[in-house]
Amino acid sequence: MTAEPSAVTVEEVSAEATYDLRRAVLRPEGGEVVWAGDDDPATVHLAARTPDRRVVGVARLSPAPCPWRPEARAPWQLRGMATDPAVRGAGAGRALLGACLAAVAQRGGDLVWCDARTTAARFYERAGFTVVTGEYDKPGIGPHVGMVIPVAGASRSS
Repeated sequence: MTAEPSAVTVEEVSAEATYDLRRAVLRPEGGEVVWAGDDDPATVHLAARTPDRRVVGVARLSPAPCPWRPEARAPWQLRGMATDPAVRGAGAGRALLGACLAAVAQRGGDLVWCDARTTAARFYERAGFTVVTGEYDKPGIGPHVGMVIPVAGASRSS
């Protein structure tokens, strides 16, 4: 089943609502899907849902210093973004990422950064992220690159 981009809605959810897709997409060989900070009140969990309420995309955002942009005033880390393979290319990921950036801007963030799997880097680049590191390995997960995007609409300090 594929999802039309217009048919996907994105909403804030509990951390628990993200675990099944994290497990299926990000940790299919096993590994922890409950992460430190998931229950922090500042952490935001988003889910993309189809009209029948099926979760087809998830992401986690939390305020965190950016290792590559220490000057960022209010950086947020994007982590645990996953899209159901059955809906890839149908706009669910774009809708989810757009909602992530809007959520950070709404909370006064000025930068979003992530450790992106190399297989997802092109997706993030198409959305405006920039690769700012060489490739590195996250043990048990695989090759990643560091990526950043300034958040539109966030106030900038001079």
